[in-house]
Amino acid sequence: MDCLFCNIASGAIPSYHVYEDDRALAFLDIHPLAKGHTLVIPKMHGGTILDLPEDEVAHLFRAVQKTTARVKEIIKPDGFTLGVNHEIGQDVPHLHVHIIPRWHGDSGVNIHDVVRAGSDVSVEEVAKLFG
Repeated sequence: MDCLFCNIASGAIPSYHVYEDDRALAFLDIHPLAKGHTLVIPKMHGGTILDLPEDEVAHLFRAVQKTTARVKEIIKPDGFTLGVNHEIGQDVPHLHVHIIPRWHGDSGVNIHDVVRAGSDVSVEEVAKLFG
């Protein structure tokens, strides 16, 4: 398979590691949105959160927690925005979590400003769909 992130996980493409264990890898984004912008990936290939076994997804998010703590300790931001693009907006078809350090006054947007589609939809209507 010719997957950019699989090649990074295997070491075929070099990266700057922030955290690694036997099932996950965190590395600096080469097009950072902020100092310390890090991507966390499962070493097992899966395009989205629905393509991986539950235990792999759980392990990935434990790695996200450990990586966020490491970035906080070293970069010392005021906070973070964590993000996962799922199919739409996903440039690399391999599940990955963005850890984006944030600072007060950095002009970054709140998560509610990222997508506005459906903001006029009634929560009650949607709740009925779930039963």
